[in-house]
Amino acid sequence: MKNLSVLLVEDHRQLAQTVVEFLEQEGALVDYASDTTLARTLVQEHHYDILVLDVMLPGEDGYSFCQYLRKELALDTPVIFMTARDQLDDKLEGFARGGDDYIVKPFALPELVARVQALVRRERREVAPNLLTVADLQLDPARQEVRRGGQLLKLSPTAFRILRILMRESPKVVSREQLEHELWGDLVPDSDALRSHLYNLRKAVDKPFEHALLETLPGVGFSIRPPRTA
Repeated sequence: MKNLSVLLVEDHRQLAQTVVEFLEQEGALVDYASDTTLARTLVQEHHYDILVLDVMLPGEDGYSFCQYLRKELALDTPVIFMTARDQLDDKLEGFARGGDDYIVKPFALPELVARVQALVRRERREVAPNLLTVADLQLDPARQEVRRGGQLLKLSPTAFRILRILMRESPKVVSREQLEHELWGDLVPDSDALRSHLYNLRKAVDKPFEHALLETLPGVGFSIRPPRTA
């Protein structure tokens, strides 16, 4: 769970403290909100890999908050509902509102960790080390190799990770914040570090070839896309 960013929304402070401490021991970066008012602010200001969301909250309940994430913000961030409500109708309601998983209190903390990791792997399409392909660019996670037009490219470990993230999300745009978070967590190096790695990646992936694949959208982020046709 190293550097996974988690937002926990839970009004039972003792339980929340226990969960936060356990997740942090596992290497996660955890933000905490005791109600959805603060949670609404956090999800608009930060990128999270996953949300762990209680159902019974003061004011707006977890189901409504999840629906807000899906419909109003159009966020596809995985959501695990964490609640004592264990009836089938409760679970079906959670899934209908946009939840991805459901864990019933009381639960074992290692089970929560396992569910978090499984959902993030699925969201990142890391369940199986499949080849990633965009146009004539191919990345093999198992062999740690990148080829374009059949030609083997030489990349630094960080450039390889950047390319894997961009190809995994293609054709979506990846924000600078998300990219830096996945690479370095909260320990982001100086402001020129990402720029330097992207420069070297562009030089390896695009410079020797006729069509560029790596795009920079100023103020928005970065993407790997097939060449645009006229």
